[in-house]
Amino acid sequence: MECNNNTCSCNCTCKENSKCPTREEMMNDVRGFNFAIVELGLYLDTHPDDTRALALHKEYCKCYKEAVERYQKKYGPLSIFYPCNKWRWLEQPWPWEGGNF
Repeated sequence: MECNNNTCSCNCTCKENSKCPTREEMMNDVRGFNFAIVELGLYLDTHPDDTRALALHKEYCKCYKEAVERYQKKYGPLSIFYPCNKWRWLEQPWPWEGGNF
């Protein structure tokens, strides 16, 4: 799970001289940032004055938003709230058909 602003031609974040992340890696980033945001939120419920945790929460929220945007641009919507012209998830195998997402 990494947040940076370097982009490659496939609209994903890539380190120099490395391949672009796979769909699974991109989804793992989304899930990882989501987990970190929720856990930091729970921590902040009992430690509201922890400025380091607040800053980290804000940073992860930004990274989560960017990770979701990159994923959705490349693979389609993750939720009903993303505007699209086609329900692309209908093209993928369903979980009972061996799909992963």
